[in-house]
Amino acid sequence: MSDRDAIIAGFLAETKWATWERISLVADASARRYERLEKDGATVILMDAPPENAESTAIFAERALYLKDCGLNPPDILNQDHELGLLVISDLGRNDYAKWLQTAPQDSTALYKTAIDVLVRLQTCSPPEGLTSMTPTMGAEMIEITGEHYAQTDVTDLRVALHTALERHAPNADTFAMRDFHAENLIWRPELTGTARVGLLDFQDAFIAPAGYDLASLLRDARRDLNSSFVEEMMMYFLEQTNCDDRFRAQLAVLGVQRNLRILGVFARLATVAHKKRYVDLIPRVWYNLRQDLAHPALQHLQQAVHDCVPVPDASLLERLRQ
Repeated sequence: MSDRDAIIAGFLAETKWATWERISLVADASARRYERLEKDGATVILMDAPPENAESTAIFAERALYLKDCGLNPPDILNQDHELGLLVISDLGRNDYAKWLQTAPQDSTALYKTAIDVLVRLQTCSPPEGLTSMTPTMGAEMIEITGEHYAQTDVTDLRVALHTALERHAPNADTFAMRDFHAENLIWRPELTGTARVGLLDFQDAFIAPAGYDLASLLRDARRDLNSSFVEEMMMYFLEQTNCDDRFRAQLAVLGVQRNLRILGVFARLATVAHKKRYVDLIPRVWYNLRQDLAHPALQHLQQAVHDCVPVPDASLLERLRQ
């Protein structure tokens, strides 16, 4: 038994879940681990977030409470030891959006509109104090990882172009953004109604961003193909629900570009540093999503900067990342 396993066993020994069966769940891109604890049909989730890996269960708990106060549906915190980096949280269900839609693709419109209703609700909530704000400067700095791990070149010119585009089209950070708001992080609960049907899993890295950041995450999903007509339908639904006009499309496009430029770097680092080679297979889709948003007429200068600084993920580049 490793030291970490002994710590977890000691933590659970003091709870009512001490004798429950422990089932490891698929890990995400972070250093966190999850287990489903089961007994007699009842289930809870154990989150293991070692503090030495710069994880914080206290932050997760604080942001879960904020989302609850907004009338949304993160897990309940059932037990916690922040010094150990351990939480027991409620189990929101086994069917994330991606899994549900594999067998019920006809439900796509209902699921995505309800996810957008969650984002519309968030826009009516005042963001909590103390969170980092994604200013144009910060947004541009966040793509340094792309130069280091994906492009392997200096991206100063691209950073300047991105800063200019963010300043022009998405200057105001005023909305709580969960940051990883996509199909594998949303639990579908059809037995409930309204936004209660959407369980929220991944929000501990939240910050304050311009409106539309999480919508870009949802509709430019690195893990799922969404056809352009469906994306357009969902964009129109968001515009209608928020009373935004077509000028918002430029804001959404530049946020999508910023996100996907950074994701190229994150996935490249996961592949080459953390040796999680499966992320290489997602990079062509990230590139496709990036090109979709760069096609917005307001982003022509940024499109050229990306062309000049960021290589196409051809076979040789992907092979380099796999080595």
